[in-house]
Amino acid sequence: MKSRFSSLVRAACGLVFTASLHAQTATQLDSLVVTAARTPQPAEQIAFSVKAIDGDALRAAPTLTLDGALRAVPGFSLFRRSDSLSANPTAQGVSLRGLGPSGASRSLLLLDGVPLNDPFGGWVTWSQLPRESLARAELVRGGGATAWGNAALGGVVQLLTTPVRGESARFAASLGDFATHGAEFAVTHAVGRGTVQLLGRAFETNGFALVAPERRGSIDVPAASDHRWLTARWRTPLGENLEATLTARTFRETRNNGTPYQRNGSRANFASVSVAGQPRKNFAWTGTTYAQDQSFSSTFSSVNAARTAETPASDQFAVPSTATGAAWTGAWNHPGGARTSAGADFRDVRGETRENFTYAAGAFTRQRFAGGCQTLAGIFALHEQPLGSDFTATVGARLDDWRETDGHRRESDRASSTLLRDDHYADRDALEFSPSAGLVWRASENLRLRAAGQQAFRRPTLNELYRPFRAGTVVTEANAALGTERVTSGELGADWTSGALTLAATGFWNELHDAVGNVTLARGSGTFPIVGTLAAGGIGRQRLNLDRTRVRGGEISATWRARETLTLTAEAIISDATVRRAAVAPLLAGKRLAQVPRHSVTFGAAWRAPFGVKLTPRARWIGAQFEDDENLLRLGEVVVADLGVSRALGHGLELFFNVENLGNARIETGRSTDGVVNTGTPRLIMAGVRGAW
Repeated sequence: MKSRFSSLVRAACGLVFTASLHAQTATQLDSLVVTAARTPQPAEQIAFSVKAIDGDALRAAPTLTLDGALRAVPGFSLFRRSDSLSANPTAQGVSLRGLGPSGASRSLLLLDGVPLNDPFGGWVTWSQLPRESLARAELVRGGGATAWGNAALGGVVQLLTTPVRGESARFAASLGDFATHGAEFAVTHAVGRGTVQLLGRAFETNGFALVAPERRGSIDVPAASDHRWLTARWRTPLGENLEATLTARTFRETRNNGTPYQRNGSRANFASVSVAGQPRKNFAWTGTTYAQDQSFSSTFSSVNAARTAETPASDQFAVPSTATGAAWTGAWNHPGGARTSAGADFRDVRGETRENFTYAAGAFTRQRFAGGCQTLAGIFALHEQPLGSDFTATVGARLDDWRETDGHRRESDRASSTLLRDDHYADRDALEFSPSAGLVWRASENLRLRAAGQQAFRRPTLNELYRPFRAGTVVTEANAALGTERVTSGELGADWTSGALTLAATGFWNELHDAVGNVTLARGSGTFPIVGTLAAGGIGRQRLNLDRTRVRGGEISATWRARETLTLTAEAIISDATVRRAAVAPLLAGKRLAQVPRHSVTFGAAWRAPFGVKLTPRARWIGAQFEDDENLLRLGEVVVADLGVSRALGHGLELFFNVENLGNARIETGRSTDGVVNTGTPRLIMAGVRGAW
């Protein structure tokens, strides 16, 4: 196995480094970054680790999905190894640096400054995000909590769309394996004194089977999906140095999750108004208000050992939820290069799961309604102060007030409407303080050293608090008494540039207290407290707070501009994510956190070859990880190679050809207690045309 793995690594490295490859400045850090402090600031003055990827690089990435493109950053991952092409939306929570991945993200995702984490469950519906109209993506790993508050424990990922200015048009259309086809467009046009932008996407695939071939049965069908969304934006001046942007978006998606019965659907409508002004040369401000209304539905089943039949386990027929919010941020430039940003924000979330469960004699016998309301309001301030010509210090503080009300869980008999359970949970509230500090030292013209730290928090989502669920033979109970997750994070970093070569290294340490985990309490068969009756081989879990977990490690990266037409990159993360203390399950102490590999390495390149051809190969090595909290279900390491080829046709057009998972590697994404393994995207070939004017 070891020699086979070594040969795979050599082959992957060879794929990247032996092709005389030419590149764009795809992953180069731009001069201004807006995410760390909610206002534009020079990247070289940010003490936290920042990665910026421009829109052209995101479009050129040899992957079908946007989250697949972001996996070029080793510290970025979803809850599982599968991406949004095949993953259930509830497993698409984003994680940075392995800070305890779960369906509920421990990192915050933003689109133009507005949170996109699902209001009810905290996961991210990646298919509703644009790709052709993105100007850039910014990833602040380990920082950003002072500016953004709740859920930014591991950091912040922000996607920024092309500004609504000027006249432009862009489109892309592609088709490929598994009857996959899609199209996306972006048009910007001046209308009177303002500008209108229209964005849209339609996508459909027959998908592929999720279960590995050795256990695949007649019940296993391809995970088909389709989605559509449309966005309209209008920017108009309101006066001198004052403008407003109105945005409206609608989204629809349906998915098959690998068996005939298991399906899910999503619907979302969104609207926002953003106003920006600069009344004085040294002062600028932005204000945003938004509202989101959405619904989600999903069905789950239990499959027999031969995988020839399935029995319905639950019908989550509706999960209505809303999110409303507002934010204001101001930025002041002071004499001597000092800067201050400060502001306030508010977010109100309401949601409820409505589902049928306990299937017997061909019908569901019980019904459950469970949910509540969460409200968060915060104020923050960050100050950046030069300390002489070589040092820049940053200090910040944030205060959040959170409240949870109307927590409830009602269960009834469907036939008689008899109320079997009627829980109403006490309202809860608290104040959270999130400080941060950083120091950047320009040690020499080529060397930058930095140190940073923060404290951050995350409230469990409505889904974690109130909704139990069953997946196959695994039953997981909710816990309305879950405490707040809190983390203390620190990092030391160095960046060195000499001519065409840039090297960077960061060491990080996170002490996470009261992390929410799915903790195993019982194994079937039998009837047990909390989790109820379990069949033979069944597992009963509950969401519980783990007293202390530690995530520490290091990141290294190298970028070499070998020539004007060629850039080579390499990035790696080594992470030790372990449970240090868990009073609710003492045997978990010393266990690795589920879904966190010890290491992940990415090699990439971009080569602008002769005759208008561009090559963008990529290879990823993902280390072994565990599916479960007890470290009994191992997911093997894997090397995945992707290749993108494009050729300019003139007049703004280009043809592109991508091969994802070039070697058809087995990507283990899940493993059950009965030995069934789920796998990710096999070899996937896509071709298409892209245009921009």
